[in-house]
Amino acid sequence: MSTQQPRPAKQPWSRSNAAQRREIIAASVLPLIVTAAIYWILKIDYTVALIGVFLPLQVLSAAAVGLRAFGRRGIWDALLLVLTIFLSANVLVLLASVLASVIGKGFGALSSQFFLQNNIYVSTTTSLEYGGVGHAILGSLIVVAITTLLAVPLGISIAVFLTQSQSRLRGPVRTFTQAISGLPSVVSGLFILSIMPYLHLQHVGFAGALALFPLMLPTIARVAEEALRLVPADLRMAALALGAPNYRAFFKVILPAAKTGIMTALLLGLARVVGETAPLVLTLGSNNSTNLNPFDGGMASLPRYIYSFVNTKYQTSQERAWGAALVLLMVVGLLFGAARVLGRKKSLKTKASKATKKGNR
Repeated sequence: MSTQQPRPAKQPWSRSNAAQRREIIAASVLPLIVTAAIYWILKIDYTVALIGVFLPLQVLSAAAVGLRAFGRRGIWDALLLVLTIFLSANVLVLLASVLASVIGKGFGALSSQFFLQNNIYVSTTTSLEYGGVGHAILGSLIVVAITTLLAVPLGISIAVFLTQSQSRLRGPVRTFTQAISGLPSVVSGLFILSIMPYLHLQHVGFAGALALFPLMLPTIARVAEEALRLVPADLRMAALALGAPNYRAFFKVILPAAKTGIMTALLLGLARVVGETAPLVLTLGSNNSTNLNPFDGGMASLPRYIYSFVNTKYQTSQERAWGAALVLLMVVGLLFGAARVLGRKKSLKTKASKATKKGNR
């Protein structure tokens, strides 16, 4: 006797015949052909052709296909689909153009000495064979590491307070955290610069870390709060029902379940501050040599290095700035990749241990 399972019904959006597929392809290709012809014949601006010709033709053609296939509701579906794809494609094109520009203009400056040397005895006209961003890479890593050590524990503590506490202060704390998230970076730098005499600080690496702290804290707190809120309440209730105290239920059940979200909060916090320039220009000072002490003397950083060389009129200086920008992208990519790999390894180890326990049972 046959035990073949019935085939699941097709979803409504997958019910299209060959004629409809041909109409969709024609509605996608014809506006592009017409726009290209008008662009080459009339020699109009590319932006005008894209927004003034292609987009209206694409909307009209998609609306016609939607009306023919699905009736009136198909018009609005087609409009939403076209605008979503168009805007997403523009974002991807802008991102790709930025990456291509940085890689194309900065790759020529890269070499082994560019990563390892500092800028002692290097001027705006010195050849690219001398000097590099080694001191700036170390300075950026030290400043961001200090900021992370200050912001991550406090940000997670704020998230825990907002999600686990029943205090009436949750509202003011959440409002204050959201207000800090809109703080301009230059204002943060000016604030730290104004209180540096009272803290007996000079232009040192620690002052730059303090200037980045208000920028990183709200990002970590808000994302970590959302991650903790997404943990099902049943997990906590089950832990409490087994007799675990509140703190143990949080550290053993809720926090591990929200680990991926907290890692995302850390990544977003790093992305928020790693390329900031204004606070570091005001507080960090400058140093052409390698300085690993964040409490003594100025410290170099990649954003400050880029700022120093990009505004000069000399070609070699501009190439140094583009090379430093490419190095900054590489450092950010390595930080993100390392965090993702570490998070994935811990997740795999947890799954393997759970599988082993189930097998032993």
